[in-house]
Amino acid sequence: MLNLKFIQDNPELVVEKLKRRNFDAEKVVESITELYRKKNKLQGQADQAKSEMNRISKEIGILFREGKKEEANAAKERTSELKDNIKQFDQQFTEIERMVTDLLVQLPNLPHDSVPLGKGEEDNEVVTSAGEIPQLTENALPHWELAQKYNLIDFELGVKITGAGFPVYRGKGAQLQRALINFFLNENRNAGYEEIQPPLVVNEDSGFGTGQLPDKEGQMYHVTADNLYLIPTAEVPVTNIYRDVILDAKDLPLKNTAYSSCFRREAGSYGKDVRGLNRLHQFDKVEIVQVAHPEKSYDILNEMVNHVAGLLKKMELPYRIVRLCGGDLGFTSSLTYDFEVWSAAQQKWLEVSSVSNFESFQANRLKLRFRDEGSKKPQPAHTLNGSALALPRIVAALLENNQTDEGIKIPKVLVPYTGFDLIDSVSK
Repeated sequence: MLNLKFIQDNPELVVEKLKRRNFDAEKVVESITELYRKKNKLQGQADQAKSEMNRISKEIGILFREGKKEEANAAKERTSELKDNIKQFDQQFTEIERMVTDLLVQLPNLPHDSVPLGKGEEDNEVVTSAGEIPQLTENALPHWELAQKYNLIDFELGVKITGAGFPVYRGKGAQLQRALINFFLNENRNAGYEEIQPPLVVNEDSGFGTGQLPDKEGQMYHVTADNLYLIPTAEVPVTNIYRDVILDAKDLPLKNTAYSSCFRREAGSYGKDVRGLNRLHQFDKVEIVQVAHPEKSYDILNEMVNHVAGLLKKMELPYRIVRLCGGDLGFTSSLTYDFEVWSAAQQKWLEVSSVSNFESFQANRLKLRFRDEGSKKPQPAHTLNGSALALPRIVAALLENNQTDEGIKIPKVLVPYTGFDLIDSVSK
C-alpha cells in the first residue's frame, strides 16, 4: 500500500509514475486528497470542540462553588452537547478512514525508474542470457510425453483424483521432485537463508498484508467455512511472520527460505500453453524472502537475482533474465526480474522464477517497521522475494533438454539428491 502522506504531498508524481503501469490513478488520487482535506477541516472543528469542552468543564466546579447553580447546569448541558458533537466527528473520521483505505488498496505500487514502458510481456526487456541451447533430434518429445513414456507423472490420474492441473508424480518423477526441493533448500541455507516450514493456509489479514487480497482474491482457493485461503506461494505466510513487528536495523536483512505446495485457481487458463506442467493448480516451489533496510534493498535485489542465476547454472539449464515492463509488473512490485529457461522440445522460454523488490508497499500493509539505532521513530522496511525455484517448468526443461537415445540424463549437481544419473526405464 502506498504511503498516504506521500500521496498527499506528491499527488501529481504518483499519477505520473503510475502511468508507467498504464494505470490511470488521477480520480483515485483526487478522491483521497479531497477526503483528507475534509478530514483536516473536521479535525479543526473537533479540536475546537474539545478545547471548549475542557474549558467549560473546569468552569463548572467554580460556578457551583460560587453558588451559580443555574449557570453551572447550563454549562453541563453545553458539555453534553459538545460530547455528542465530538462523537459525531469520530464517526465521520472512521468513515473517512474506511473510504480512504478502500481507495488506497486500488492503487498498485509505484514502479522503479528502471522499469521499461510497455503494455505486456512482448515489451519486457531481456537483460541477459546464459547457457547453451541444446540441439535435439527430430524425434525429441515434449515433457508430457516423456513423463508418460517413463511413468514419471500421471496427468490423467490427477484428473481422476482431483481435476485438471493436479498431476500425480510417481517413481523417479517423485524422486526428482524431492531432489530438486532438497537441492534448492540446501543452496538457499548455504547462502544464509533460515529455513521455514510455513502453514499452507492463511487468514485474510495475511492475504491482505502481502497484497493477494483484495487484488487476487479470485485466483486463490477459499476455504469458506473457516474463511481461510490456500497459499499461492510461501511468500505469503513467510512475509507475514513480520506483520505488526518493529525490528532493529542492526538485525537487517532478515533472510528466510521455505518449501511449500502452492495453489492457484488460474481461472481462464486454457489451450496449448497449459499442457503438461506448463500451468498447474497445485505445484511445488521453494521461495526466498528478505526484509531489508531501504538503503540496501536494491543491492539485495541484485544479490537475489545472482543467487537464482547460480542455481540455474548449476543445473546446466540455459536461461535468460527479463526485466518486466510497466504493463506486466505485478500489483505489489516496484521492480521484477523474471527468469526463463529454454524448453528444447517446445521451442520456447518458460518462466521459472520472479524476483521482486516491493520497497515499502507490503510493509505499509503489514505494519512491518524497523528502527535505526538512536532513532525513536520506526519506519517501514523493504520486502523482497523470489522463487528459488518453482519446480514444474524446471522439471519440464530438465526432461526435455536432457533427453537422449539412452534416456534422460540427470545434471551432475542433482545426482547426490536423486540417487541416479539416468532415467532409462519405466519408473518404479
